[in-house]
Amino acid sequence: MVTISINYAGELRCNSTHEPSGSTLSTDAPVDNNGKGETFSPTDLVATALGNCMATIMGIAAKRKEISLDGMTLKVEKHMSEDMPRRIARLPITINMPMSEDDKYKNLMINAALTCPVHQSLHSSIEIPIEWVWQ
Repeated sequence: MVTISINYAGELRCNSTHEPSGSTLSTDAPVDNNGKGETFSPTDLVATALGNCMATIMGIAAKRKEISLDGMTLKVEKHMSEDMPRRIARLPITINMPMSEDDKYKNLMINAALTCPVHQSLHSSIEIPIEWVWQ
């Protein structure tokens, strides 16, 4: 279990502390939802968590096989619904892989990304198209 403590700072901002490490982060409501958009919004963190989780689980799989993922990049776009209630509708991802499309570990990397805990936890109504770019 991990505890995250959250303090509402006013003006649609929150400050969060990861209790085990003491690391902190702040969120702000986006401009299109009454905020100033000066840092990540809570839904931005969901998109961030998805990309980071995929990269981490691929990294774990790569480490076990002693292969390098140096140079791997991911880009996640967050698209909000246009109807109510306000929610994340799409999270398209582009994953640039530092391996060829015919690499013997290609399917291992794809499976690792798709089985990351965040991907497995998101509601099935959220579209998550993935574009793989093999170097």
